[in-house]
Amino acid sequence: MSKVKTSFVCKECGAICVRWSGRCLECGAWDSIEPFQASEVDGDDSGRMSIDGASPSAAPMAEISPLEVPRIPTGIGEFDRTLGGGLVPGSAVLVGGDPGIGKSTLLLQAFSALAARGVRVLYASSEESAQQVKLRAERILGDVISTKRDSNLFLLAETSVARITNEARRVHATALAIDSIQLVHRHDADALPGSMTQLRRCCLELVQFAKTTGTVVMIVGHVTKEGDLAGPKLLEHLVDVVLSFEGDRHHAYRLVRASKNRFGSTHEIGLFEMTGEGLAEVDESVLAAANATEPRPGTAIVPVMAGSRVLLAEIQALAVAGFLGSAKRKASGMDSGRLSMMIAVLEKHGGLRLADQDIYASVAGGLRIVEPAADLGVCLAIAGAHLSRALPPATAVLGEVGLSGEIRPVRNLDQRVAEAIRRGCSSVLVPAGQADVLTRRGGGIVAIRSISQALELLSPVARLN
Repeated sequence: MSKVKTSFVCKECGAICVRWSGRCLECGAWDSIEPFQASEVDGDDSGRMSIDGASPSAAPMAEISPLEVPRIPTGIGEFDRTLGGGLVPGSAVLVGGDPGIGKSTLLLQAFSALAARGVRVLYASSEESAQQVKLRAERILGDVISTKRDSNLFLLAETSVARITNEARRVHATALAIDSIQLVHRHDADALPGSMTQLRRCCLELVQFAKTTGTVVMIVGHVTKEGDLAGPKLLEHLVDVVLSFEGDRHHAYRLVRASKNRFGSTHEIGLFEMTGEGLAEVDESVLAAANATEPRPGTAIVPVMAGSRVLLAEIQALAVAGFLGSAKRKASGMDSGRLSMMIAVLEKHGGLRLADQDIYASVAGGLRIVEPAADLGVCLAIAGAHLSRALPPATAVLGEVGLSGEIRPVRNLDQRVAEAIRRGCSSVLVPAGQADVLTRRGGGIVAIRSISQALELLSPVARLN
C-alpha cells in the first residue's frame, strides 16, 4: 500500500526540504520553496528487481562488458553535432528556449527527417491539435511529398502522459517528442499541470519509459523571464541531455547549445537561420562581417572555440563622451565584469583615459563569448573606438590579458590560427610565449607581449562623412 508524503523542493537548485521556509538553505534563493507530493511504498527496497526480473548485484568493473549502442542521426548536421553525433536510444533530452524561438520547428524537422528514412516517430503536442501540427509541418516541408515520411510520422494531440506513452508503445515509436512538458499531467496527481508535483511525476515517468523501452524521449520546456528552464532544476538532473535554444526571436540566427550531455561534449553548438520554410543550417562564416578584412575602428576579429571547431567572432566597441563618475559600461554577448576589467587594464597600462567615456561592446552574429582568449580583441576594439584607429586589414587577434597588462597564452592556438588563415586573415596577433610554436607557419604571426605593444599596431583611419 502506498502513502502520499508532502515535501518541499527548491525550484532554483532542486534541494529537497522537510518543511517550508522562506529561503533555501542550499542556494540561498528567497521564495523558491514549493510543495510537491510524492508516493512512497511502505517497507524497504530489499526486494527490488531489475528490468529483466533479476535482482541486481555488484560486479567487478573488469567483468562488465562495454555498452555499444549505435546512435540515430537525425539528418540535421548542426543538430547532430550538438547531440554528439545523433540520438542515443533510451535517452531523455530536454529542449528549452524562449517562446517562438523555434523549438517545435526544430523537433518537427528532425522527426520528419527520421520518418523519411523509415524510422517510426511520434510527435505528441499538448498545446496544438493534430491538424495545427500538420499545417505547420506542411509549411516547413513545403510541397515535398514523401509516402514513407507521412506513414512513419505519427501526430497526437494529448495531455495525459499515460495515454502518450501507451500510444508510443502501440505504434512502436523509436523516438517520442513531448511538446510541451508544462501542459502534460497525470490523473492520479492532485495538482494542476505545470506545478511542481506534475512536472516531477511526468518527467520521472517519461525517463523511466525511455530507459525500459529504449525509446528516445525529447521533452520541450519553456523558459522563464530569467532565462532558466521553467520548473525545478530537478528536471535537468533527471534527463540525459539538456539543450538550450539561444538567440533573439526578432533576428534570423539561432544557436543550439548543450548545457548537459551524458553522451557527448557540452561545448558543441549548432548554428541555424530561421527562414520561411523553417530552420536552415548555416556555415560559421556568416557570423563574421562580410567586410571584416577592411580596417574599421572599434572592431576586432577573434577566433573562438565552439566545441571542436573554430568560429571567427567579430567584436565591436563604441566609445562616446559621458559623465565622469557615472560612465556606462554595457556588454552584449560577453561578460560585463570582464569588460570592466579590460577597461581598467587599458587605463592603467595602456595610457587611455576612459573614466568619462560610455563604452558599449558586443559580439556580432548573436554569439556569446565566455573564454578569456578574446580579451586582447576586446581591448583593441575599445581602444580603436576611442582613438579612431583600426587594426591592419585582415588581422585576427588572440590572447588573454592579465591585470598587469601582459598577454597570456591560450589553448588550441594552432587550430585557431589555421582557421583564421583559411578564412582569409593575412596576420594573426598571438601571445609572445606561444609564437615559437607557430614558427613553421612562416610570416603572418605577430608576437605580442603586452597591451601597450598591441596598441602601437593601431593605425589612424580617415573618418567617413
